[in-house]
Amino acid sequence: MAVSAARAAAFDILLRVTTQDAFAAELLHAKQFKGLSSIDHALAMQLVMGILRWQSKLDFAIAQQIGGGRLLAKLDVEVLIALRLGTYQIQYLERIPARAAVNESVELVKRARKRSAAPLVNAVLRNIAPAVEAAQSESVQELTPDRLAHHFSHPDWIVKRWLARFGFEQTRKICEYNQSVPALTIRMNNDHAAAGLILQRVECAPGKIVAGARRCVSGDLTKSDAYLQGGVTIQDEASQLVALLMGKDAAPGARILDCCAAPGGKTSLIAQRNPQARIVAVELYQHRARIMQNLVRAGNVSILAADVTHLPFHERFNRVLADVPCSGTGTLARNPEIKWKLRRSDLRELPSRQFSILQSAMNQVLTGGQLVYSTCSLEREENEDVVMRAMQSNPGFELLDCRSELKELQAQDELAWANPDSLCSGAFMRTIPGVHPCDGFFAAILQRINV
Repeated sequence: MAVSAARAAAFDILLRVTTQDAFAAELLHAKQFKGLSSIDHALAMQLVMGILRWQSKLDFAIAQQIGGGRLLAKLDVEVLIALRLGTYQIQYLERIPARAAVNESVELVKRARKRSAAPLVNAVLRNIAPAVEAAQSESVQELTPDRLAHHFSHPDWIVKRWLARFGFEQTRKICEYNQSVPALTIRMNNDHAAAGLILQRVECAPGKIVAGARRCVSGDLTKSDAYLQGGVTIQDEASQLVALLMGKDAAPGARILDCCAAPGGKTSLIAQRNPQARIVAVELYQHRARIMQNLVRAGNVSILAADVTHLPFHERFNRVLADVPCSGTGTLARNPEIKWKLRRSDLRELPSRQFSILQSAMNQVLTGGQLVYSTCSLEREENEDVVMRAMQSNPGFELLDCRSELKELQAQDELAWANPDSLCSGAFMRTIPGVHPCDGFFAAILQRINV
C-alpha cells in the first residue's frame, strides 16, 4: 500500500523537527514540498501543526496502550512519529476513517525501515479511543490550575510559570489560544496588492490591533501574485506593532539600525514608514542575510551579515531596533514545537545573550535618539529583567512609557485597538495571546539623554 503524499510529507517534516533544530512552519514551505497539491499541502499542514500542538496528549494515549511512559521513551523516533500521526487522525480528524489512519501509519513505519515495529503500530492504533471520548472528556469550565497543562497539552513547568505570572484566567486564555489556528495576518507593501488579492479571490478583513494590517479570511494567499511578487508580507499584528513603535517619517539623512533583522518583516515595514532614512539591517547568519536580500526590496536598506556585538563600523544612529533572539513563548500558536524543545536552562542562558545585544545596541544610539528592545517571549527574564539590568549599566538612558507612543499611533489612525492602556504593563508594551488577538510580544523604548 502506497503512503499518501500528505502523510509522507507530514512524517518527514515531523522527523526533522524532532531530530534537528528545524521549525515546522518553514519546512512546510520548503522547496521539496512545493510539488504537493493544494489539498495535500493543507492536510500535511493540518497534521504537522495539530500533532505538535497536541503532542503530550497524543503521547499519553499511546503510553496507555504500550504500558507507560518508560516504554514510550524507548521507542525509535520514527515509530513514535508514525504512532502520533495515526493517533492524531483517529482522535482529532473525524472525516478520516480510522482504518486509513492505521494502515498508512503502518506503511510509514515500513517506509522508514522500521518494519519490525509494524505489528506494534497496528495493534496500538486499533485500540486508540475516538475523538469525542478522548479529547472532550473535560470541559474548559471544569478546569483547575493543576489540570491546565494536560488539558491544553503544554509542558507543566511552563504553565506553572504563567500561573505565577499571569494568574489562572489569563493563563487559560494563553493555553487555549496556543491550541488554535492563528489568523493569517499580512500587510500591504504597495498600492496594487489589495486589488490583486481581490482579483484572485483572497478575501481579507481589517486588522484588530494595527489598522494597516489585514487578516486573510479565505482564499490561498501563497498562490496569489501579490504574495509571490512581494506585494504582501505575512506578519503578525504584534510584530507589526513593534515596528510601528520605531516611529514614522524620519528626517532626510536620519540613520536607523536594525540589530537582529532576519527574516526582515520589521525591517521592511520600518523602511516603508521612513523612506528618507538610511537603514542598516544586521543579521548574524550569512544564509539568512542572503534570504533577506530577496525579501526586503526597499532601496534605502543595506543588509549586513555581522555579529551585532562586534559591528565592523563605528557609527551612531537616530533610532535602533533590538528585536533579540528569544524563547518564542509568545508564538506557540504558530510554532508549537517550541513547547517541546524549550528547557528551563534556556531561560537562564538566553538573557545573557540578550543583555549583550542590548548593551551593544545602546552603544549605537545618538544622544536624543531612541532604542526599541523587543522579544516574542512571555518570560520576565528575557524582558523586564534584561531592560532593567541594561539601564543600571547605562545611566545615560531613560525608560519611556510605551503608552505615549501607542496613543500617538491611535491619534494617527494607525492603532486599531481601542484601549492602548490594555497593551501595556507598566511602561512596557505587552501583548498576551488569547487576551489580545495576536502573538505575545514585549517592547521597551529607551532614550539616550547624554553621551
